[in-house]
Amino acid sequence: MKWEGHRRSENVEDRRGDGGAGGGGLPRMGPRIGGRGLGIGSIAIALVAGWVFGINPLTVLGLLGGIDAGPAAQAPAARAPAQDPQSLFVSTVLADTEDVWNAIFKAGGSAYREPTLVLFRGATPTACGTGQSAMGPFYCPGDQKVYIDLEFFQTLSSRMGAPGDFAQAYVVAHEVGHHVQGLLGVTQKVEALRGKLPKAQMNAMSVRVELQADCLAGVWTHHSQKGKGWLDQSDVQEALNAASRIGDDTLQRQSQGTVVPESFTHGTSAQRMRWFSRGMQDGSVAGCNTFDTKTL
Repeated sequence: MKWEGHRRSENVEDRRGDGGAGGGGLPRMGPRIGGRGLGIGSIAIALVAGWVFGINPLTVLGLLGGIDAGPAAQAPAARAPAQDPQSLFVSTVLADTEDVWNAIFKAGGSAYREPTLVLFRGATPTACGTGQSAMGPFYCPGDQKVYIDLEFFQTLSSRMGAPGDFAQAYVVAHEVGHHVQGLLGVTQKVEALRGKLPKAQMNAMSVRVELQADCLAGVWTHHSQKGKGWLDQSDVQEALNAASRIGDDTLQRQSQGTVVPESFTHGTSAQRMRWFSRGMQDGSVAGCNTFDTKTL
């Protein structure tokens, strides 16, 4: 991916110097389900793996059974990102998502509201509760911010077998895809179903949400490549490999040795690759309607 020398986004907030606890004496505590504290260390490895690349894990947990994120903590003062290679890279990718989605929304007769990308270490306050590195990258619809601990990219490469800069770009584009879903009203419609559907049906709904975000990441890829020509076939393979590595079936097989389809919340490896490819091939947001198709 030939990303050097391109515009960098100004919508990046660097909290990595805030001591890993989000500043302001924020207690190290996770979201609360059913009024009880839930620490990341107490969550099964399979569930943590299932959150990777997903919509804000606080939201997913809420969809699956009710969540109390606790009182909102005050975020530290925003700072411009440091000039290290990884922050420059994600700033460049975010800038291109801004260019692509601004153009798509304008063509559709509306305005695109750009999200903020927050870089942090350890834990940080969000409008959705306390975000922690163990959650992986996530998007919080409450403050319209994407959160990522850049050390996740090392995990993605060395422990999950998905190396490459475009695999990392896919991570950012997927989370921005969740932001686009919020602007399109998808997130709100799904949230309205909370508590109204059985757990298995909400799991299935979450799968459709995630696959649509994969498809929207593909839409960005289509238009980004058309505008910049900064990718080659190996870059595309990096993204497809990443999508394959984080399918529910693959993660469950690796973590617990068995596959439980009714517990899927993100889709199979084949489904994630298929929907990313669909968006990448035709570049159409309308083609990403995962909710009106019987076959995912």
